[in-house]
Amino acid sequence: MASDETTWDGAAFRTAVQSALDDFLDVQAGRLTPLGPDAERLIAEARRAVSGGKRFRASFCYWGYRAFQPEVEDEEALARACAALEMLHASALVHDDFMDASDIRRGRPATHRAFEAEHRADGWRGDAGQYGAAAAILLGDLLLSWSEELLRRCGLPAERISPALEVFDACRSEVIAGQFLDVSVQARGHADVETAMTVLRYKSAKYSIERPLHIGAALAGADADALVRLSSFGLPLGEAFQLRDDLLGVYGDPATTGKPAGDDLVEGKRTVLVALALDAAGDLEAALLDRSLGTRLSEAEVGRLRSIIDASGAHAQVEEVIAELARLAVAGLDQAGVEDHAAVVLRELASAATQRVV
Repeated sequence: MASDETTWDGAAFRTAVQSALDDFLDVQAGRLTPLGPDAERLIAEARRAVSGGKRFRASFCYWGYRAFQPEVEDEEALARACAALEMLHASALVHDDFMDASDIRRGRPATHRAFEAEHRADGWRGDAGQYGAAAAILLGDLLLSWSEELLRRCGLPAERISPALEVFDACRSEVIAGQFLDVSVQARGHADVETAMTVLRYKSAKYSIERPLHIGAALAGADADALVRLSSFGLPLGEAFQLRDDLLGVYGDPATTGKPAGDDLVEGKRTVLVALALDAAGDLEAALLDRSLGTRLSEAEVGRLRSIIDASGAHAQVEEVIAELARLAVAGLDQAGVEDHAAVVLRELASAATQRVV
């Protein structure tokens, strides 16, 4: 995070963001102490939810700031603001895992499964699954509330925080509405490519990259025109980022992703990849893929569905789209009028976001 004009210590930045999250949760733990051991369990799960990860959202927020304000007067305050994006992300993951009935997150039980297991192990009354669901909903809500509090109290000037909060409000509305659209698409059991792209854009792409850039830029005092220019970089890059995530959800190595093989297929996600495959595959293959989505699948069955997707050309097509979106993003960055050093780091982040294996 130093002001060195040739390098950026991303590891040090991630440590600073984690410290900001830990310090914030320490304060919340003190506030909730009167509630006793159950509040301690909730805080402990919150700590797990905000631990680790690639910190792309925080990084894009930081460099959205540096794009228009090369010198950072208060690094700790800015780290807290960036950490608010990670708190929002943790909230989305907790809720998303419950809605998708996912068992695993980053190699450990998803929040609803962890609380469900505690209920069952202690022999409590009622339904263990319902208890886990309630705990996940409440923790996700709490993390969502805390994300706004962390940004609002980050310590940067109030006149900078106010416009950033306006963007943050839009960001939260978009991701929640996008999530509902996704749930509805899965319930209908059908999504064409255009609908799948809309889900991708609002559920993930905008809040992963475009909005963090906007929030950082707003904190630096950038005007509305500057935010529009940043969108020409952030939106296509966010779409490429999520398309890569969709590929990893089908082809990712469980040892690296921390999730089961073909997890998106088991969860029945109607992604752009799946929509393209259903359009292009033969009738028998498309029918098999369609009826297999959202069912328990053996490794051999996952392999068969991967082969159908590959043979349809959808896998290769998504790779081509990712490359084109990344190219458009870099071209947009070149026209965005951002500070030179920030542009260099943003290009590096763009490459990391679209070429990752986890």
